[in-house]
Amino acid sequence: MPKKILSKLVNADIIFTGFVLAVLILYTFFAVIMRYFIGRPVLWGEEFQLVCIVIIVFLGVGAGFRTKSHVAIDFLVEMFPQKIKKIIIVFVYILSILIILYFFIQGVVFVRQMHSTQRVTDILRIPFFIVYSTFPIGCVSIMVNYTISLYTRYFKPDNAASGEAGK
Repeated sequence: MPKKILSKLVNADIIFTGFVLAVLILYTFFAVIMRYFIGRPVLWGEEFQLVCIVIIVFLGVGAGFRTKSHVAIDFLVEMFPQKIKKIIIVFVYILSILIILYFFIQGVVFVRQMHSTQRVTDILRIPFFIVYSTFPIGCVSIMVNYTISLYTRYFKPDNAASGEAGK
């Protein structure tokens, strides 16, 4: 598979959430014009914006781990020797994955509940299970991207040989 296509697949979450963000911004601009200049507010607007925000937040969070743009407070860990650092990092990783796995399971239960009750949004009639399915998908994305990020930063042989591990 060509590298360009592979790169697009790896960055599909960024591309999709970027597209949804662009749609949200354009819609918001349109809604302001409709409300304040034409005097005809869009009735379904707030619901549409909420759906876009949910998609952006829950599907974009995994990309934050992959691009290392999440908040990390590791000044205490950096004070320890290299071996202790790795033990702490692995412990925090396991704990984080267990918590995210719990959120994933609860998210799946909630999505199933929304599917079985067939609840839909008030105006656009979008099934809630579709909107809220972004949460468990985001959890999977977090786990995958966190694992890849941790491996490439601390355990990849190339980084360990060049002295990059632990930085």
